[in-house]
Amino acid sequence: MSRIGRFFTEFGRDTSGATAIEYGLIVALLSAVVAAATATIGTSLTGMFQKIVDLFS
Repeated sequence: MSRIGRFFTEFGRDTSGATAIEYGLIVALLSAVVAAATATIGTSLTGMFQKIVDLFS
């Protein structure tokens, strides 16, 4: 068997990648939560800074 064939055979039997996929899914979920929170906080900050600008004008 060629070197590439052995690589893919061993890669197919390896189960340690399942943990990496689980961590990847957790990171993706946390990223979505952070993005949503940032969007919400960003809207609040925009309103607050607009009030400050209005006070000076």
